[in-house]
Amino acid sequence: MEIILITGMSGSGKSVALHALEDAGYYCVDNLPPELLEPFVALEQKQRARHVAIAVDVRSAISLPQLPALLVTLREQGHAIKSLFLDASTDTLVRRYSETRRKHPLSSTPTAIPLAGAPVLGASDKDGGVGEATDPNRALIEAIELERELLADLRDQAQVIDTSVLRAAQLQSYIKEAIRLPGNSLTLVFESFAFKRGIPVDADYVFDVRMLPNPHYEPALRELTGRDQPVIDYLRAQPEVDLMRQHIERFLNQWLAALLHNHRSYVTVAIGCTGGQHRSVYLVEELTQRFATRWATLKRHREIA
Repeated sequence: MEIILITGMSGSGKSVALHALEDAGYYCVDNLPPELLEPFVALEQKQRARHVAIAVDVRSAISLPQLPALLVTLREQGHAIKSLFLDASTDTLVRRYSETRRKHPLSSTPTAIPLAGAPVLGASDKDGGVGEATDPNRALIEAIELERELLADLRDQAQVIDTSVLRAAQLQSYIKEAIRLPGNSLTLVFESFAFKRGIPVDADYVFDVRMLPNPHYEPALRELTGRDQPVIDYLRAQPEVDLMRQHIERFLNQWLAALLHNHRSYVTVAIGCTGGQHRSVYLVEELTQRFATRWATLKRHREIA
């Protein structure tokens, strides 16, 4: 049976991911407690299910430590398991909670977080004095950071998708691309982005190519992207651009085999320029083409998707 495990930060888009998998023909279950994972898989196997997607999040905090061992057991039983972890910047998560007015699952009250040994944030004492903090955003940020700690082991074993600046349709496309790749080897993800919109939080390696000649300053190329032939011709004619491509390619060729040997399943290489439209897009396209013959590869263009 093929099993897709969806984990990630609360507010990062797990519901959108499940909808995409449901559209792709997967039987989806949200918030399954880890201790029910094996019985659920056994039941679905009796029902001859072939494709199952399961979302597990921090609401199962007490039993989360069991999950990595359970996944090993299921793999030993012959199931193909692919783990996807949805992440987003803390600022983005705070904004999303502010917009939806929903309560974070690690908040005991809208302004309090059960951190061991810590005062209740936002609380006032009975004498009329104010407690250590009254800012509800501070309480929410502490809940988010605690959640990151609890999910760190699952994040390390999964393909990470940064949803900070993605629309729902983009995330659905990313999910559908990810599940098409084989799950038995290292997956290499090349991602273009604009520095002015922030570095992707899912990046394992970040290359800054803002020092390269910029097609933006050529009026005929300004509205095009690094996938358009006039921009491709312009950048191929620049020796610095090809030198940068060679350096990135040489670095990855040196270390990818070692990463695979260290049981890494996913490596995301983010390439950034000023607007995420020309130079970074061109290099992502070039590198994807060169590595696709040896590795399972994905390409993403965050700003032009």
